[in-house]
Amino acid sequence: MKIGCPKEIKPQEFRVGMTPNAAQEAVSRGHDVIIENGAGIGAGFDNDDYVAAGARIVDSAEEVFATAEMIVKVKEPQAGERKMLREGQLLFTYLHLAPDPDQTHDLLESGCTAIAYETVTDANGGLPLLAPMSEVAGRLAPQVGSWTLQKANGGRGVLMGGVPGVGPAKVVVIGGGVVGTHAAKIAAGMGADVTVLDRSLPRLRYLDDVFGGQFKNQYSTAGATAELIQTADMVIGAVLIPGAAAPKLVTRAQLSTMKPGAVLVDVAIDQGGCFETSKATTHADPIYEVDGVMHYCVANMPGAVARTSTIALGNATMPFMLALADKGWKQACQDDPHLLAGLNVHAGQLTYYAVGKALGIDVVSPNVVVKS
Repeated sequence: MKIGCPKEIKPQEFRVGMTPNAAQEAVSRGHDVIIENGAGIGAGFDNDDYVAAGARIVDSAEEVFATAEMIVKVKEPQAGERKMLREGQLLFTYLHLAPDPDQTHDLLESGCTAIAYETVTDANGGLPLLAPMSEVAGRLAPQVGSWTLQKANGGRGVLMGGVPGVGPAKVVVIGGGVVGTHAAKIAAGMGADVTVLDRSLPRLRYLDDVFGGQFKNQYSTAGATAELIQTADMVIGAVLIPGAAAPKLVTRAQLSTMKPGAVLVDVAIDQGGCFETSKATTHADPIYEVDGVMHYCVANMPGAVARTSTIALGNATMPFMLALADKGWKQACQDDPHLLAGLNVHAGQLTYYAVGKALGIDVVSPNVVVKS
């Protein structure tokens, strides 16, 4: 198979869809790998690294899209990239379609087959291709939140760990999954007073058993959230419904109950955000203020640590990428129901229920599509 990896063009996105190691694995199996000139520079991989792995460097994204049978990326294709997709071409990347009707309609019109990293599953009910970036984003959230808390950046001027005689910052993490757990670990490690909210009692028991001495946890209700945010210096939104739009857990009206200069970090912004006042920002202009509360809503947080993120993502995606290349997408999905769960679009048809529900589009079962 001809596998193409273009340079990411979303603002301040420095990750790359294939590492040289992944390219070498694909080449060793007889596949052709085509890399856009400079695609890996932001993650610390130069063209020579890919050439040494057996890949071929081309000058433009247009050549990558025109030549490749499978496109491997990191972020969802931007408008200009979507115009280059064609019928029968396979796209393997993060999509986050539920809050993005324009992208969804463009992918449907292109006739391509699109498999989304974020909806591929595993035997334990997890999301193995989302997990590494969730780990990165979760660990980054307290770091960027503490920067936003600084007075010069519009925050309350509170130090996460306090100092002797002065109490630490109060941090509320909404969601106790991968993002929330890593966010709580880092915030607690910085010395903050951390409470994690979640609706799963088994998850709360797990957090208590493993991290009981590091941070607190509480069952998540609207009342509990409303009460805790009143005294919070930082609230980290870490809620995920696989493939669907994130629920709005903090309303604009509630901002008036929060401390002036408190910080909201919305890690769920890729899925539309879990705060009513959230809107996607970039690393170049990451924060904004609403009703005295600072919002950090960067849509590609892991891009800030591009090398770590690229290697972590590449480790997770490579086995699936190789299966798709070795077998073709239909056979690979027939052999692996967890990969089939990643199928979102095929030949003008939407194949993921949560996206269809969010956007009001009819959905065809992926099991029907893969057997057609």
